[in-house]
Amino acid sequence: MNKLSRFMSVLGPCVVAIFFFAGCSSALSENRQEHVHNMGPDVMPFALAKTTHIFQMTEQGGIERVIVKDPADSEQIRLIQQHLQQEAAAFQKGDYSDPARLHGQGMPGLAALQAGVSRVKVSYATLPDGAEISFETTDIHLLTAIHQWFGAQLSEHGADATYR
Repeated sequence: MNKLSRFMSVLGPCVVAIFFFAGCSSALSENRQEHVHNMGPDVMPFALAKTTHIFQMTEQGGIERVIVKDPADSEQIRLIQQHLQQEAAAFQKGDYSDPARLHGQGMPGLAALQAGVSRVKVSYATLPDGAEISFETTDIHLLTAIHQWFGAQLSEHGADATYR
């Protein structure tokens, strides 16, 4: 076997592996929204297909709203309100386990929000068509964390979310 043949016998599988893993990485990132949509029922009791997440970044933090697509769907409204009220109470204690379970523990901003729990005001409000959770802080690092966290959720919820 000449040098070129030996080189190709070693390099060939490496090149195939590189293209394989690059393709997998691309496929995984393309499927992230699908993953979140499919895992949503494990974390959220309402139907993602019947609701919209709205992420609004503000100068003080942000507002996450979940509203129904059909204002007559009282069951989905009830489920949204129940869930967001529970989530707001958990977030006030620094418990972000539900978003971490859905999006991953390493999602942007999450660790800072958990660590800075005493410097973020979290409040819940009922809306006629759903509910919202507001996040407020005067800490620039936590403000950035809230915005990063909202951006990651917006990206991963895909068609189930929008920005205002």
